Amino acid sequence: MPKAKKHILIVDDEPSWRHMLSLYLSRKGFNVKEAGSGVEALQTLGRFKPDLIFSDVRMPDMNGFDLLDNIKKLPKLSTTPVVFCSAIDDYDAKKVAKELGAAGYLVKPFDEEEISTLLSSAFR
Repeated sequence: MPKAKKHILIVDDEPSWRHMLSLYLSRKGFNVKEAGSGVEALQTLGRFKPDLIFSDVRMPDMNGFDLLDNIKKLPKLSTTPVVFCSAIDDYDAKKVAKELGAAGYLVKPFDEEEISTLLSSAFR
């Protein structure tokens, strides 16, 4: 459990994935906000500064890679770590994520141990 309450934004167009991850993170003591699209995420980021962002890769209005590119252009959020969560277990997608500076890449379905390990490294 984090020492100070950390803030996390979950961006995914599938409500079931958002809810599952949100529930897990809330139980771990994190303050969690959700967004159903990249556009909604950017609107949310106007009023909420997360310590970490989990984002799906494939979304209808703006994919996760484009979202990360937009986040990096925002001075107050440019260094916020972004972790991609996707059903795409593809070398090229993981390579692009790394090149864009993603803090991690989780393949759905992921388990709680993977998330815990990622959180531990993100909040050292």
